Amino acid sequence: MVTQLQSPEKATIIYPDDNGEPMSDNTEQFRLIVWIKENLELLFASIADVFVAGNLLWYPVEGNNKIAQAPDVMVAFGRPKGYRGSYQQWNEENIVPQVVFEIWSRGNRLTPMLQKLRFYEQYGIEEYYLYDPATVDLTIWQRREDRLEAVEEVNGWVSPRMGVRFQVSETELQIFKPDGTPFVSFVELAQLREQAELRAEQERQRAEQERQRAEQERQRAEQERQRAEQERQRAQQAETMLEQERSRSQALEARLRDMGIDLNQL
Repeated sequence: MVTQLQSPEKATIIYPDDNGEPMSDNTEQFRLIVWIKENLELLFASIADVFVAGNLLWYPVEGNNKIAQAPDVMVAFGRPKGYRGSYQQWNEENIVPQVVFEIWSRGNRLTPMLQKLRFYEQYGIEEYYLYDPATVDLTIWQRREDRLEAVEEVNGWVSPRMGVRFQVSETELQIFKPDGTPFVSFVELAQLREQAELRAEQERQRAEQERQRAEQERQRAEQERQRAEQERQRAQQAETMLEQERSRSQALEARLRDMGIDLNQL
């Protein structure tokens, strides 16, 4: 049996975790990246084999650390969650991230963005979303065989992979989960949680008030029952006493008759 030794060149290849480029050029780009990435993580939190990452270097070709891209957001279906310094496709059962997002910023140039499009097309991305917050413009590409083709109508578009729906208004991009609820920021999520907790506390207080009112009604009903029982007992006692008086009167009349005394003559 012949053992094939790994070449020294291949053994010493390093795949950097950082390409030296900033994650974002401005606060709005960063906000959108985090907004999309975190909402997708929440959406797929209960599914073990959906991996979502932001600004993670993806190396599609083993042995070549020059071929790489770091999508603003990427989703890999069929891969487990967990830490990665980079997405090395040959260590991921050769599964290509199926979905990527890029957020256009003023620092972006057309040529690098076109190169990204060609890269994603060449290495198998199924859905590519490019959003420009400055112009509120969303472009979507979907794979058709070996090409990425632009989707004509983006408003109302539902991702085949993610199940989320996209809507672009005059002022913003909106993304909706399969159940129709919108993507929210973590500030909005915290506010919604606080509102839900407040409503739950108000409901708890209302329920407690209803319980107390019901208890008061029960106590009043018990008091009325006790009063009614006391009245019944007093009436029964009065009837018993009357019956006893009637019995004593009859006994007295009987003794007087036995003694020859006619009560009618008294």
